Formats: sequence, structure tokens, C-alpha cells
Amino acid sequence: MAAPRVSIVILNWNGQNFLQQFLPSVLATTYNNKEVVVIDNASTDDSVSYLQRHWPTVRIVQNKDNYGFAQGYNEGLKHIQADYYVLLNSDVEVTPNWIDGMVALLEKDRTIAACQPKILQYAQKDLFEYAGAAGGWLDHLGYPFARGRIFDVCEKDEGQYDTAEPIFWASGAAMFVRANLYHALGGLDEYFFAHQEEIDFCWRVQLAGYRVFACPQSVVYHVGGGTLPKGNARKVFLNFRNNLVMMAKNLPRWEAIWKISYRFWLDYISAFKSLLSGQKTYYRSVMKAHGAFLKWLFVTRKKGSFLPKKKGELGGYLHKSVVWSYFVKGKKTFTEIVDNKR
Repeated sequence: MAAPRVSIVILNWNGQNFLQQFLPSVLATTYNNKEVVVIDNASTDDSVSYLQRHWPTVRIVQNKDNYGFAQGYNEGLKHIQADYYVLLNSDVEVTPNWIDGMVALLEKDRTIAACQPKILQYAQKDLFEYAGAAGGWLDHLGYPFARGRIFDVCEKDEGQYDTAEPIFWASGAAMFVRANLYHALGGLDEYFFAHQEEIDFCWRVQLAGYRVFACPQSVVYHVGGGTLPKGNARKVFLNFRNNLVMMAKNLPRWEAIWKISYRFWLDYISAFKSLLSGQKTYYRSVMKAHGAFLKWLFVTRKKGSFLPKKKGELGGYLHKSVVWSYFVKGKKTFTEIVDNKR
């Protein structure tokens, strides 16, 4: 029987330098039945002609505009036929056999819809990387964290998260997903533009009855923050707005009402503290995000945004506050906080 077809799909926007640096490792992937595709989001640099000149085996799908991360992938993936997609950031260095473990995992268990490799820092390869680490989790108030990364603290990789197990979300920096399910579930939510759309997608995957897994046998190295610098006003705005939208869409209604109300207060406290310390941009971005969320909720939201909720346990879900554990109790590592998932 032929090995499943895997399309490694890199979304590019003005990222010629990253393509130049990291494409060689992607093309050196040992898995045979693969293609490497670059979806270009209407770059204004030399990306497309660079690819055409230097990497003729790489297929190029050209979007008409810079659609952002979510719509950029949705538009491009309409033109790509495969059994599995890997949504891969352009600033990721992969290891030669990184595909094999993920294919084996999903081929063995049809209930798993998506997974991610272990993601380590490119600049310091023994540390977990911010965007996903060894698999994403979510706490009961909608705060994302990961095995190996709590807020801005990235742990050293000492093999402590080397088991393949259920997680809440797979990182959009390197997300392996069944192609048919990606389309059946409507892909990434285009309203998000960028940030947390993969968490929303993986939440919908679980509500549809499937599971998301970490596959630490597969390893990649991520530069991180390549498109929007950390602390960037747009990044803060998108993270806060999208997190609230995601909760409204995927939580049961009454749970969403009290949790989002509580989050408004927590966000405001965080923003006000930043204002007092002179970070006016952060404060303004959070306030703007709250306004944009309310506009989405009452004005621009499309019909069918609220999904039917599946009963049952969600993988990678913490039934307590990661904020309380980290800032009040002083627990800094994933293992300390999750405490055997209780």
C-alpha cells in the first residue's frame, strides 16, 4: 500500500530570507510521498521569483492579496490535494525524519485529527519554543499555555515531555492535520486574521469528536516572532480579541457569559497595570480588542458562529487557573501546574 500523500505547506509573506535559510532542511525531509508548497500572500519582496529561480521543485500557489494567516491558508489549501497537510511556518528548521512519526501516529488512530512535533528554539536548541513547545493546553478561563512553556518561561528540554499524548491545540507553526477534516471543519476562522486561530480550530476538532496529539518523536526548531515582533500593538490586539471570540464560539453559552465577563476584568487589570508602568500601547491595544470583540458579538458575527457542543472530556484542558498557579502560587513549570491533570 502506498504511503499517504503529505503536503508540507509554507505560508509566505515577504519572507525570502527565511525561505533561503530554511527551505533546504524542508526539502531534505526523508519522507518520500511528499510535496513542498509555498502559498504566497501577495509578497512585495523577491520571494516568488527567488523560488522560481532556485527551487523549481517547490510548487507555488499565489494568493491575490495578503490575507493573513487564516484566510491565506484557507485560500491556498483549496488548490492542494493530499491525505495530510503540514502547516509550517517559514522560519522553522526541520529534522530529516520529522514527518514519519506524525504519519505513523495518525495512520494508527483514526480518532486523532491533528498533531504537532516537539518545537524547540532555533537559537537555543535545548529550550522549548514559545509557540507550542511540546503541545498546547488551555486553562478554564481560556488562557493558552504549553507543555514546556508557561507564559514567557520556556523550560529546558530534558525529555520530560517525550510521550505522545492528547493536547488541546497543535501549534500553527507546525500543525499536521488530516486534509479532508481540515476542509470539512471549514479550515481556520478567517475573522482571526492571525493569532490563536489554530487553538480555535483544534477546539472545533475536539467538539466534532476527534482528538489532537503531541508527537514529540518528531522535532523541529522555530525562530519565532518572525512576522510580528513580541509586544507589537497589533499582536497584543489580535491575541486579546481572538481569545475572547474563540471562547464565545466554543464554550456552552452560560459558561461563555460568566467566563468572558470575568476575563474582561482580568484583562482590564492587566492593561491598567501596564498603563501605570508607562506601557500606553499595551493598554490601548487591550481596550481596542474589547471593543472589537463586542462589535463582533453584536454586529459582524456570522450566523452559525456558535457551534453545537459535544459532551465529553477535552484533551489538554486544565480545570483551574494557570494565572493563579503561576503568579500567585509561584509554580513555573507545566508539570508543577498540571499536577497530574487534577
